[in-house]
Amino acid sequence: MPTIDDIFSSTGLLAKTINGFVPREAQTEMAQAVKEAIDETGSLVVEAGTGTGKTFAYLAPALLAEGKAIVSTGTKNLQEQLFHRDLPLVKKALSSRRKTALLKGRANYLCLHRLEQHGGNSTLVEKDVLGQLSEVKLWSTTTKTGDMGELKSLPEDARVLPLVTSTVDNCLGRDCPDYEECYLVKARRKALDADIIVVNHHLFFADMALKDTGFGELIPEADAIIFDEAHQIPDIAADYFGESLSTRQIQDLAKDITLIFRTVLKDAAQLDKAADKCRMIAADLRLLFPDTTQRGNWAEALMRDDVRLEVGKLAEALGVLHEVCKLHIGRDKDLDNLYERIVSVREQLDSLSDEKQENVSLWYETTTRHLIMHLTPLSIAAKFRRFVASPPRGWVFTSATLMVNGGFEHFQRRMGLEDSRTLGLDSPFNYPEQAMLCVPRYLPEPNSFSMRETLLNTAKRLIKASKGRCFLLFTSHAMLREIAGKLEDEIDNPLLVQGTTTKQALLDAYLADEKAVLMGTGAFWEGVDVRGNDLVCVMIDKLPFASPDDPLLQARMDDVKKRGANPFGVIQIPQAVIALKQGAGRLIRDPTDKGVLVICDNRLVTKPYAKTFIGSLPNMRRTRSLDEVESFLARIDEE
Repeated sequence: MPTIDDIFSSTGLLAKTINGFVPREAQTEMAQAVKEAIDETGSLVVEAGTGTGKTFAYLAPALLAEGKAIVSTGTKNLQEQLFHRDLPLVKKALSSRRKTALLKGRANYLCLHRLEQHGGNSTLVEKDVLGQLSEVKLWSTTTKTGDMGELKSLPEDARVLPLVTSTVDNCLGRDCPDYEECYLVKARRKALDADIIVVNHHLFFADMALKDTGFGELIPEADAIIFDEAHQIPDIAADYFGESLSTRQIQDLAKDITLIFRTVLKDAAQLDKAADKCRMIAADLRLLFPDTTQRGNWAEALMRDDVRLEVGKLAEALGVLHEVCKLHIGRDKDLDNLYERIVSVREQLDSLSDEKQENVSLWYETTTRHLIMHLTPLSIAAKFRRFVASPPRGWVFTSATLMVNGGFEHFQRRMGLEDSRTLGLDSPFNYPEQAMLCVPRYLPEPNSFSMRETLLNTAKRLIKASKGRCFLLFTSHAMLREIAGKLEDEIDNPLLVQGTTTKQALLDAYLADEKAVLMGTGAFWEGVDVRGNDLVCVMIDKLPFASPDDPLLQARMDDVKKRGANPFGVIQIPQAVIALKQGAGRLIRDPTDKGVLVICDNRLVTKPYAKTFIGSLPNMRRTRSLDEVESFLARIDEE
């Protein structure tokens, strides 16, 4: 069996297979550490700076090891890139015969039973969805995988999708008449049979939460678990360790009961009426909150008389639905499943109506149509620590952004990984030569009114100096819209603004036009890879501190205060540092890239915590002068 050196050296297996492969000391060191973590069933937390080649550094040891490995990454796009591009390359270099599988969440697979249910009853489907339903039916006759991603003509948020895919709630499992043909079951069998399974974080934790309640699991037992983009895990895991219930779930439940009443149990009018009452009360509950999308404190909302009254009515109506449904148990498999769903929704509503619970945050968010109630644990460390400890297996957590001020304490504390081995690897890029960091002089205070004018003027100078080819990143949608609106009248470059179309379409348009300027918020701070002279400037409007109004953040801060610590230092600064590192990471993506990072926030100069931020960023040349920035950008063009 080849050693790590046999794979990563200048005459090694990767160099022989991949044109232009250059050995990197940090990559070899990481691969060795990953191999040890897997062999010794230990846990490793590793920050690998941009350009380290961390993907190969964990895939090679995973392919060398004997047992099964799960590789989990942040998004479906990264998952597909890993599975279709990186994994085949390393597998070929190692001449490995190990079986690989890509597994997505159940919402990505066609559900044959749901398709059939909606197939013959078009009266329940809105007219504009009928066309999409016909498309799905036609495609369903030829697909081999049932992966909805094959249907490129459907938008990502197509309204037909919930009708033809299953949820944990409405899946009949082994009782389903289509169980043997089920695409999800087939994908899962393939994964059970594979040695390396590529998943995403949401799927991993959804499965982990299911395992906790004893419903069985989607992700098979593995000997090694590797998380890429691991900085996203604390928040995703906390969601899955909590509870949430939305008015949409209640309305879907009612719709499914109506469907059964109209097609199978035509004598059960009482059931339809009881379901309809739940649907109407759920809609009335949403109307008690403003039309706009917002987040708020659910425990406080429950103290309002109107909210408390409506939640009480909903609990009562669900109780009636439960009793009526009980009378028809055994008559239809789908109805028996609905009975289980009603029981589950009642339990969730009970749990979300108790505002006196400790160590959790009760919060809500509204979409234009729905209200979602959440219960999230303030800390998952103890629970996750137990999960990592047993059964013994290798754990690897890696990202380009885990360290704050040179240490891993923030990530380790949140995840209960205090005993893990840690490894920090610098990027191989020559940042002092390749990049410049500018905090312009004479900046007003971040939240002052005059800041808008400063941002607009700075953006105009940077766009002119870089001839487009820049990202303008904002911490709020409101500021993004305002600056975008003003820039439109004052510059000739094409402006691509987040929210006008999908993220991928914006990126494609940006790469197709060398004068384009891309303006975005959170979605473009990470997971975007633009190389070479297509991106020479990134402007960030201010330090990305999370909104202090966020109810979950408030609850965590109160909890830290109770323990006598300073929440600003323990929570807000580390989270903002990691977000800023992600935004800054868009700029230099390979050894020949050059560019400027401009951060328009004078707190990077005036506040004591500035050194934590600056110390966590790559070692770029620094300036306070936009004139110097302009000459740096001019030199990139001359080269």
